[in-house]
Amino acid sequence: MQENFSLTNKTKGKIPNLPFSSIKEDILGKNYEFSLVFISKEKMKKLNKEYRNIDKATNILSFTLSKKEGEILICPMVVKTQLKKFGRTYGELLQFLVIHGMLHLKGMEHSSRMEVLEKKYDKKYFHWNRHRLH
Repeated sequence: MQENFSLTNKTKGKIPNLPFSSIKEDILGKNYEFSLVFISKEKMKKLNKEYRNIDKATNILSFTLSKKEGEILICPMVVKTQLKKFGRTYGELLQFLVIHGMLHLKGMEHSSRMEVLEKKYDKKYFHWNRHRLH
């Protein structure tokens, strides 16, 4: 059985073992083709400039490729600078950002409805993560 999920780390850093595949199935479904790519700050800055006309690196970019296919790019270096701001560990913030990005891939815009779903999935997988790490 094909999982329809790929994770690529183009950085030198280690990516925490998080339930990315489970979150993907929960939010986007089993048949959705999804790739998650971790990239450098320089590459993220270039892509953010190209696609959003913002000349700085961001933590996450989501790209809908088709109705059943999408990609999320994450810059770990930027995420690590935001830990204090969000009051989360690196793994917790990565997980939240993936949830956030997947909801965008599902077609959602920033709204109170999106925030409710972010909290729902974050709480579900936060507890999963806590139990696995302890």
